[in-house]
Order: sequence, then structure tokens, then C-alpha cells
Amino acid sequence: ASPLTGREREVVQLIAEGKKTSEIAQLLSRSVATVRAHKASAMRKLGTHTTAELVRKALELRLGGVPSYGGFHERP
Repeated sequence: ASPLTGREREVVQLIAEGKKTSEIAQLLSRSVATVRAHKASAMRKLGTHTTAELVRKALELRLGGVPSYGGFHERP
């Protein structure tokens, strides 16, 4: 089971796609502060300190929606 909530995984996926916080907020109909909170929570849960580490760790764990080989996929 993923240590992240569905929304945290969604935010990490969009970060991995190169989206900015403001873009993610608009896409998810959430505030920038809420997106930052989801990102911070994901980073804390995965033990990362930078965005690059967050994406790398998500790749290692193959969290749903994060690219594993250049393409995106959804996991239940």
C-alpha cells in the first residue's frame, strides 16, 4: 500500500510532469497553499527534502501515476 493519500499521489504526479504549484492548484481546483501542504506531507512521509528527491523516491516506489519509463500510467 502506498504511504501517500490519493491527493498526495496526484500532486506528486503533476510535479513529476513538470507542473508548477499554481498550475497544479488550478488543475485540482485547490488553493496554492493546499497544494503546498500536500507536497510537504508527501515529502515528509517519503523522507525527502527537495522536489527532485520527492520525484525520484516516488519513481523508486512506483507510486500510482508517476512515470516508470517515460510514460505515465495509472495504478489502482
